[in-house]
Amino acid sequence: MSPKVEVIINANSGVADKEETRRQLASIFTASGIESRISLARRGGEVAKLTRRAVDGGAETIVAGGGDGTINAIASMVVGSNKTFGVLPLGTLNHFAKDLHIPLDLEGAARTIIAGHSVNIDVGEVNEHIFVNNSSLGLYPSIVRQRQVVQRLGHRKWPAFLWAAIAVLRRYPFLDVRLLVDGKELSTRTPFVFIGNNVYEMEGFKIGGRMRLNAGALSLYVTHRTGRLGLLKLALRALFKRLRQAEDFIVLITTEVHVETRRRRRRMRVATDGEVTLMHSPLHYLVRPGALRVLVPEEIEGARKDANIGASF
Repeated sequence: MSPKVEVIINANSGVADKEETRRQLASIFTASGIESRISLARRGGEVAKLTRRAVDGGAETIVAGGGDGTINAIASMVVGSNKTFGVLPLGTLNHFAKDLHIPLDLEGAARTIIAGHSVNIDVGEVNEHIFVNNSSLGLYPSIVRQRQVVQRLGHRKWPAFLWAAIAVLRRYPFLDVRLLVDGKELSTRTPFVFIGNNVYEMEGFKIGGRMRLNAGALSLYVTHRTGRLGLLKLALRALFKRLRQAEDFIVLITTEVHVETRRRRRRMRVATDGEVTLMHSPLHYLVRPGALRVLVPEEIEGARKDANIGASF
């Protein structure tokens, strides 16, 4: 018989002992009468292989255990299937889980899966690559690539990220891009282009969070010819909730974005949920409303049904 729940855990995400995590999770599911199969993926290719098996199998729910990169990799294959998606936030930052108000402790997240309350949320897409959080061009993909180089020399992730950020900001590369949004064109020279699945909070101490994941929208953030000092000023404006007053910071809410470089078919580094892929220009971004059915805490599922509250996820 097929298990009711298929769990795929990235053994390399976060810092917890994943064997112990698997044992604890199996105990929680068994005590609740849930049939499950819990697999550890020790290499990147195993994540895709195990997810394909789960998508083709009889399980009702496929659960991703790991950070946002793992969540993206598994969710990308669940989109378009008849499966429900579950999340075990076992990474470092866990942005997706936080935006869905999923408990960050193992038992709390497992209880959310067992309870079975689900909602449909949007996903973003760029040149047929799915993202559940965001995608970006420019500074961030360059930093991630440099971090990987430093990590291969034996440094840990966060020190490597710091050194990579310093190296990239020292070079401070610019992108010459043409953005097509809602029939309008914007040509600019910019250090970054950021596109979110739904609207991101860009000011105050809640920066980087989202109130909704089902508004059927993409959010586009880009800055005009901003140097290092200008970028620092934008960060300070964001902290003190004055970012929208900045003349060189552009925010657009839309459903589709085309990004072109001066040289068509040029390959660009594109980050999707923290993972970097080389893609050919032009880039075509779009939102896929309600494409992913995901398990969430009961109060979030209840909010979706209350017309007066709206869906605050």
